[in-house]
Amino acid sequence: MPARFFVESPLQVGTELDLPPGAARHVQVLRLQPGAKLTLFNGRGGELAATVTHMGRSTVRVQVGAQDPVQRELARPVTLALGMPANERMDTLIEKATELGVSAIVPLVCERSVLRLQGERAEKKLAHWRGVAVAACEQSGRTQLPLLSAVTALPTWLQSLPAPGIGARWLLSLDDAPALAQAAASLAGTIDPVLVLSGPEGGLSPGEVALAQDFGFAPVSLGPRVLRADTAPLAVLAWLGLAHP
Repeated sequence: MPARFFVESPLQVGTELDLPPGAARHVQVLRLQPGAKLTLFNGRGGELAATVTHMGRSTVRVQVGAQDPVQRELARPVTLALGMPANERMDTLIEKATELGVSAIVPLVCERSVLRLQGERAEKKLAHWRGVAVAACEQSGRTQLPLLSAVTALPTWLQSLPAPGIGARWLLSLDDAPALAQAAASLAGTIDPVLVLSGPEGGLSPGEVALAQDFGFAPVSLGPRVLRADTAPLAVLAWLGLAHP
C-alpha cells in the first residue's frame, strides 16, 4: 500500500506540486525514488494517486494522478467534547479518536481540570493536536480531518450551542443512569449526529452536570467500572463506530 500524505492545498489531476515539508521529510526517510507511488488527500474527501517526479535535498515534487472518491468516514457524525486530560493523554485521545472516526473534538476547561490552557499556549497546543490528527488520518486511511475547536471553558461552550434538535446529547456519568445501549436505542435506523460530553480527571462538578442537563444533555452510563478521562469517550466512539459504522 503506497504511503499516504496530507496536502492542505487543492489537488488537481495532472498537475505537479512540491510536497509540504513534513511529507517531504517522510518521503526522504523512506528513501523513495522518482517513480515511487504515493497517495495524497487534502481533507475534503476522496484521495488521489501520485508519483514522485523529483527528489531534491529538501524538496520532493510529485505529479498528481487519478482521483478515488473512496469514503471511509462514519455514517453518523460523532463529536467529543472533552474536559482535557493532562500530560500526554490528550495527544493519545486525539490520535485514537481520529482513527475511530470522530467528526469533531472540543477541548474544554472544566472546574476540576488539571490541564488549563489559554492564549498563545493554547494556540500552540491546538496546532500540535492538529498535527496528531493529520498523522492519524494518514495512518488510518481517513480522507477527512476531524474539526478541532479552540480550547473553551465548559459554560461558554454550552451557551454557544444551538437549541437541541435532531440527534442525541450524552453526558457520560458515574451516577445511576441509563446504559449506553439503552440510550442509543432511539438512534436505531438513523444516522443522526451524537454529541458526547465527558469530564476531566475527577469528573464534572455537580454544578457542571446540572448546567449540561439544562442544555439538553442526558446522563449515560458506561457500566460499573470507573474509566479514565481519556478512556471513557473512546469507549463510546468505538461502540458507535463498530456497532453502527
